[in-house]
Amino acid sequence: MKKKINLIVKDIDKNIRIDVFISKIEKNVSRTRIKNLIVNQKLKINNLTILDPSKKISSGDVIELTIPEPKKASLKPYNFKLNIIYEDKDLIVLDKPAGIVIHPGAGNYDNTIVNALINYNKNSLSNIGDELRPGIVHRIDKNTSGLIVIAKNNQTHEHLSNQFNKHTITRVYQLLIWGKVRPSSGKVITLITRSSKNRQMMEVSTTKGKKAITNYKTLEVFENQKSPTLSLVECKLETGRTHQIRVHMNYLGNSIVGDDKYKKKFKKIKNVDETLERLLLNLNRQFLHASTLGFFHPRKKKEMTFSSILPQELNNILKKLRNTNN
Repeated sequence: MKKKINLIVKDIDKNIRIDVFISKIEKNVSRTRIKNLIVNQKLKINNLTILDPSKKISSGDVIELTIPEPKKASLKPYNFKLNIIYEDKDLIVLDKPAGIVIHPGAGNYDNTIVNALINYNKNSLSNIGDELRPGIVHRIDKNTSGLIVIAKNNQTHEHLSNQFNKHTITRVYQLLIWGKVRPSSGKVITLITRSSKNRQMMEVSTTKGKKAITNYKTLEVFENQKSPTLSLVECKLETGRTHQIRVHMNYLGNSIVGDDKYKKKFKKIKNVDETLERLLLNLNRQFLHASTLGFFHPRKKKEMTFSSILPQELNNILKKLRNTNN
């Protein structure tokens, strides 16, 4: 059902952004959704349609925000076995394999996690976001594996979205990088924006983009005569920007093993253990795995944390590296 929100700006709220003002008062609507509604011409200030979520408001402004009824998704079901590690009436926690994208987009409208969810239970997914993304609160890249949470109703979706916006979600990744990162642990804080050379890539910028914060620490270093120097690293995200870990590792000079977008060119390494070389060359994904996901459950009112072990193809590389380092 369509809903209208009518507000009048008080003196105490003047000069703040319109999206911030609405999210402050309407606690059940996430700021991301408010921004989308504004961009889609659902906001009027003093009877004029406003398209800029960052517009500053003045005392006495009359605000009218229309929240339309969510659209029903018309997506094809995809018969794909989902690895569900937790489910209740509000949400699903999935362990996603590498090689499948989260939601439909250009070039692939049918073989995605969303289509698999439609096949699994089409009537139990939130529908307040994009109609091609029912249930989807956040994403991980196609060639990244690991944990994601899916919302089964709109209230849960809003609640989880707010947690992502406030950066209170726990997200830990394991990755294997070329070389050794210096210092061995630390915090990367930059702006990340879309690349001016390739619109499918992101890059660090000093002047524009969104703030991105990655905490990293080296777990293990592999370096000997039979293997190239590689490091197993853990990254804990404070923000969740597109390709954030891949961009930040590349920025530090240590791209992720198997990354086909952000890799640096490496010379062929001599005398590498043949099995190890074959495992590295045949890896058709990046060595990046979302290993821990934690959030506050909206209905149960408690913190929930989930863990996922490395997939076989990544674990095989680690086992071989540990053998050659003994």
